[in-house]
Amino acid sequence: MDFIRINTADNVAVAIHDVEAGASFDIDGVNICTQNPVPAGHKVALEDLAEGADVVKYGFPIGHLLSPVAKGGVIDHTNLKTNLEGLLEYSYQPDLTEIAPAAEKAFFKGYRRKDGRAGVRNELWIIPTVGCVNGVAQNIQKLFEKELQNYPSIEKVIAFPHNYGCSQLGGDHENTRNILADMVHHPNAAGVLVVALGCENNQLGAFRELVGEVDETRVKFMESQKIEGDEVEHGLGLLREIAAAAKDDRREDIPVSELKVGLKCGGSDGFSGITANPLLGRFSDWIVSQGGTTVLTEVPEMFGAETILMARCQDEQTFDRTVRLINDFKAYFMKNDQPVYENPSPGNKAGGISTLEEKSLGCTQKSGNSIVRDVLLYGERLKTKGLNLLSAPGNDLVASTALAAAGCQIVLFTTGRGTPFGTFVPTAKISTNSTLAANKPLWIDFNAGVIVDGTPAEEVDKAFIDFVIGVASGTPVNNEKSGYSEIAIFKSGVTL
Repeated sequence: MDFIRINTADNVAVAIHDVEAGASFDIDGVNICTQNPVPAGHKVALEDLAEGADVVKYGFPIGHLLSPVAKGGVIDHTNLKTNLEGLLEYSYQPDLTEIAPAAEKAFFKGYRRKDGRAGVRNELWIIPTVGCVNGVAQNIQKLFEKELQNYPSIEKVIAFPHNYGCSQLGGDHENTRNILADMVHHPNAAGVLVVALGCENNQLGAFRELVGEVDETRVKFMESQKIEGDEVEHGLGLLREIAAAAKDDRREDIPVSELKVGLKCGGSDGFSGITANPLLGRFSDWIVSQGGTTVLTEVPEMFGAETILMARCQDEQTFDRTVRLINDFKAYFMKNDQPVYENPSPGNKAGGISTLEEKSLGCTQKSGNSIVRDVLLYGERLKTKGLNLLSAPGNDLVASTALAAAGCQIVLFTTGRGTPFGTFVPTAKISTNSTLAANKPLWIDFNAGVIVDGTPAEEVDKAFIDFVIGVASGTPVNNEKSGYSEIAIFKSGVTL
């Protein structure tokens, strides 16, 4: 197979691999001869299209042509322009599909916390309240790593340096505080050491109030300026106390209904909406059928397909929150004198994605067909099972951090271009094409590209469920093997 037509309404087809000029193929009884070389993931016209004509993919317009394109000609970002502009008016027109409960309940091997929540890792985290003590946190980590063998229940110790916690005002200050507080409460942590300086905006006393009630045997705080002598040695002692409290932690059977999984994509290509993103959508529906939770974010990458999500909101109140989610992000762009629809990225364009509509229609497939049950602000933690929407930008590390901070124990990240990064929970990379999976085995954890290579989707779905259950039960993904665990916090305002 050389090309695939995704929807019978489409007037373009997508190249499965690089195709030379002059190649002939048949689709729905129509013979097409390529006018130019067609890179894998890129689009060719299935009929003669005039200047200004809508290009249809996934059954929806993805923009209009800037110049005529003959049948078999290539359509890309050079001759296709978005139809999107400005703020839109929306009305609630529900189109709801209830996902039937699964007949058989699935389980993973996780850690049951004292408050009843479930974690998929048993790690010690060192969280600085301010960037000034990043070095202190990292030195504590390095020293404790030499002692890990004394605490077999602890899987890893990780420090999470960041640049914030001081010289921030308003929303940026609150964003930092909220994300760090969310981390303190995350169930993947066997325990947390919070390292403060003392003079920062993010004052330890106020931060502790925000954090609220914790298990004091598992969460400890230190203010470096108040410690006489070696603050690193003091912190190391506190970490030993936390590790001792976790010595009896063991994995046990936990229902999948307690899994919270983040849905993310980055470095998308023309295959994203054909292979990996629909795979995540089917997986999301399976998680929901089990009584579990999935979270879709990257609000700017919903633009152009947002009405599909709005139609799936459970009620008008959820719809109204979704409208605010979309419009608040558009207003953020406009406040900073930036075009709302200046997307996709150079990597997206090289991979065959030409407009934001095309990107969004592919991205939103990660959410499957489930009903939207709740909408979360940035830094807000999950409280409702089922499919949730989360406010966060498209930036990969910022959005992945937001998903983890919301309470997701795992982030599933589809990519057609590849990336090695990981946030503070397992960040599994799912490739959209087999070439990427073959070229980057140290980045890619699961290859969804086999779907266009001929493997039945049902077989891939089963393998993927088994893969995620394995990750939840302790199998490390590549970012963990490489030690790539980072956080990034959304910043939009003034730095003093």
